[in-house]
Amino acid sequence: MTTPSGAVPTSLHITAVSDPALLDLPWHQALEEWPDHLLAALPRGISRHIVRFVRLSGTVIAVKEINAALATREYHLLRMLRRLGLPAVEPVGVVSGRRDSDGEPLESALITRHLQFSLPYRALFSQALREDTATRLVDALAVLLVRLHLAGFYWGDVSLSNTLFRRDAGAFAAYLVDAETGDLHDQLSRGQREYDVELAGMNIAGELMDLQAGGHLDEQYDAVGIIEVITSRYTSLWAELTRPESFETGERWRVDARIRRLNELGFDVGELTLSTDITGTSVIIEPKVVDAGHHSRRLLRLTGLDVGENQARRLLNDLDTYTASTGQQGGDEELVAHEWLTRCFELVVRAVPRELAGKLEQAELYHEILEHRWYLSERRGHDVGLQEAVHSYVEGVLPLKPDESSVVGVDTEEMPVVADDGA
Repeated sequence: MTTPSGAVPTSLHITAVSDPALLDLPWHQALEEWPDHLLAALPRGISRHIVRFVRLSGTVIAVKEINAALATREYHLLRMLRRLGLPAVEPVGVVSGRRDSDGEPLESALITRHLQFSLPYRALFSQALREDTATRLVDALAVLLVRLHLAGFYWGDVSLSNTLFRRDAGAFAAYLVDAETGDLHDQLSRGQREYDVELAGMNIAGELMDLQAGGHLDEQYDAVGIIEVITSRYTSLWAELTRPESFETGERWRVDARIRRLNELGFDVGELTLSTDITGTSVIIEPKVVDAGHHSRRLLRLTGLDVGENQARRLLNDLDTYTASTGQQGGDEELVAHEWLTRCFELVVRAVPRELAGKLEQAELYHEILEHRWYLSERRGHDVGLQEAVHSYVEGVLPLKPDESSVVGVDTEEMPVVADDGA
């Protein structure tokens, strides 16, 4: 039966319609033939299928032509990943039973919502990224792969082409785009995980060499070396996040130690969760990759403290630990930050005698007291309270520090040399 031009065939079937405007799209035409006025000019990655970005009711959707069974399977997989809170594109629906104006069958279409402010890897690497930025993108992919594996998702086709990258308040986040080859299990075997990692290394190396061949990436960039990079990053991160650890209430220093190890790997804390049962308290850390200056900007926004990047990182780690230990993960971030500022940071600052106040600026002082507290706790094998750590530091460490407020701005070449008389 011939379908009139522009009409919707009666055999058309749309699953999970969230917007009636979907019915107005020209499903009787092959995706390659859709008129330009419907399309959004957004950068696309390489895909084995035809993909187009389409304007719809003030938003943008991605439409991919694919086999009906694969479209339905991928749609349900993406829905499950979203329910699990994993970074993946949002599925909108599946259109099947498509026929052209002559009644000939067309492939089904999987519809997903376009991830705002995201870019495919080719668009990112064509912008002459600095080497450290490129490394952070690989780190973001390693974080994504670890998170998927922890949830029992076997990707089966890990690559830059199947990933979107997004800057989010200074953080680099990677999102799964193509779940066509994936599968969800209760738990992955070591072999499944290792195969995904091995495949990631080989695919990414090939994609980067393709960029080099096209003149979009510096030929000096070690494309093959990326295999070792992502394997190392994944392995280290997986080990740190999956190593079981339980501790008694009050052993906060053990949480600090876990965060330290994650920081040493080059990752930051996206979310920190503490859970308590009859066996003790366990810690779950969600990692993230951040851009330079992220910590100082976030701390300034939350507390008004304008400090250096490393100082801000340490203070934010303490804020995140405080938030988790007081059970306020779901609370208003700015209110919790104000509470931490008055009950922790300002408490420490006020505890320093006036005659010692010029030894260190406040953020550095707080950082050093946190370090002192951690070392005391590790040495004693139990958590040392903040007030005890402050007292110990002020009595035994701070008096021996040089007075920074008296040294800053002084030309040291003009300072008098004090002879060492052996006293």
